[in-house]
Amino acid sequence: MNRLFLLLITALIGCSKYSPDKLLAEAGKTTKDYTARHTEALAYCKEKKFNEDYYFLIDLSQHSGKNRFFVYDFKTGKVTDQNLVTHGSCDMSDNYSDKWEKARYSNKDGSHCSSLGKYKVGSRDYSSWGIKVKYWLHGLEESNSNAKDRVVVLHSWDAVSDFEVYPNYSPLSWGCPAVSDNFMRKLDTKLQAAKKPVLLWIVE
Repeated sequence: MNRLFLLLITALIGCSKYSPDKLLAEAGKTTKDYTARHTEALAYCKEKKFNEDYYFLIDLSQHSGKNRFFVYDFKTGKVTDQNLVTHGSCDMSDNYSDKWEKARYSNKDGSHCSSLGKYKVGSRDYSSWGIKVKYWLHGLEESNSNAKDRVVVLHSWDAVSDFEVYPNYSPLSWGCPAVSDNFMRKLDTKLQAAKKPVLLWIVE
């Protein structure tokens, strides 16, 4: 197992722009502890009468080539599914060179940035992207209150992979959390069956 791990790291080092030290550090990282987030999310769902079976957590502090969209089951206390998700390019207001690696945030219309905070997953609608399905997102905090007006929606995009692509990056969106087509099919099935609004929470 250790030999296989070293061979994999050696291969990645040979084809990556990253230094060996950075690659080894990234490969050795453990999954973050989201216990406090899950506890807060459940309390919020109970208070607001949202779905208490599961919620969606997106951690934009994670590299975009790694899984950072998590479906968390409140009843089992486990992540039941995870996948890649895009973050906003911010190219209309802030042309920064590390936009692929680091998400920046804005609630301003036309910013093309991601917005942190809690969202209610709203109605299902037609999308011109991916599997042609989108869900409207309603921002529930000051940091994301303009989500609907900005048309920041949950949708799929065939440019997003089904599998982690690190050290490469996922494509950039115009602020929408876009996922792979296959992952969206799974989310769509769950959302159509939900009897109460589902919480989506973008954090860093």
